[in-house]
Amino acid sequence: MAKRAVRRQARKVLGEDPVALVWCEIRKPIPTPPEDVHRAAGKGRLKPGHHWLMYVGAVVFFFVFVPAMLVDKVGDRLLTPSKWRRNRNRQAGPTPSDAPRNPTNGIFDGDWDLTAGQLLLRWYGHSSNPKRLVMLAPDRVCVAASPRRRLSATRATDFRSVAELPLDQVRVEGEADQPRGYATFRLRFTDGSWLEVGGLAGPEDADHFLRTING
Repeated sequence: MAKRAVRRQARKVLGEDPVALVWCEIRKPIPTPPEDVHRAAGKGRLKPGHHWLMYVGAVVFFFVFVPAMLVDKVGDRLLTPSKWRRNRNRQAGPTPSDAPRNPTNGIFDGDWDLTAGQLLLRWYGHSSNPKRLVMLAPDRVCVAASPRRRLSATRATDFRSVAELPLDQVRVEGEADQPRGYATFRLRFTDGSWLEVGGLAGPEDADHFLRTING
């Protein structure tokens, strides 16, 4: 459950106690918008930032594991030609047909000019951290972000509001009792657009949030 300090900050942001709150994130890459649409929205970033440890891991992988894999591959090629051909033929199989690709990655309705698309275009502009705190108030939905690259979902206390919509402009939809690790919900806007988020952090917060929107 979110710590008291988190709820205290939520009360400060909203001006009242939240009905429910949960940290969540977009679990798939944001699709590439048309260039003119992206430019009109300020040409903000469309990917989350990464902690410096990730870059260290990438360097280690490139200079340690890649050479080892190349050496192993060369060793395989030194097998007798007939044996190498037999191994290659055994590994070869029918080429699967390409599955149709969803250009929206299933995270929004696909119209960049509507509310969900415009929110996506600015999603990482407020913070490079992928997590957002969605708070429900009696009369509105508030989306907040923390400027940190890393944060504890139960302890972050420096988040601030990045978007607020009254309940006559947005509806929150999601099923209660969803499997942990796979739970999602949607923000559905009155202009017909929608945005789906997942990665709900804090099991108690997530369960309470989903029960609340189904109440």
